[in-house]
Amino acid sequence: MTSVDKYINIDHMPDNGRTVSWIKAARKDFEDFPPGAQVEMARALTVVAAGGHPEIAKPLTGLGSGVLELALKHRGDAFRVVYVLQINTDIWVVHAFQKKSKSGITTPKAEIDLIRESLKRLKEALR
Repeated sequence: MTSVDKYINIDHMPDNGRTVSWIKAARKDFEDFPPGAQVEMARALTVVAAGGHPEIAKPLTGLGSGVLELALKHRGDAFRVVYVLQINTDIWVVHAFQKKSKSGITTPKAEIDLIRESLKRLKEALR
């Protein structure tokens, strides 16, 4: 798998939960988030890995079932992490970004296009 990098953060994994894996670009973008936003998103992903549904999670419509978005406001900025539940046994984080759109809560089309491309590449890499 050249385009997919797998990261597992043992400190944030429940003993009986699913593994959280990352597309390399999503992990890199996530690491650019402020530390406080990273902590909150990591907590939410831990809830997902344990089989729960964090309060900041919502379905991302138009991308198929099992694609969800964590939406966090942190110090006046908006951050998003998109993950997919139904590709294999792992929870895959496919995209992370700071939302800068002035279009309300709608995810910008450019970000949706990047998410679609990441999902396509992930499915191909895991075949």
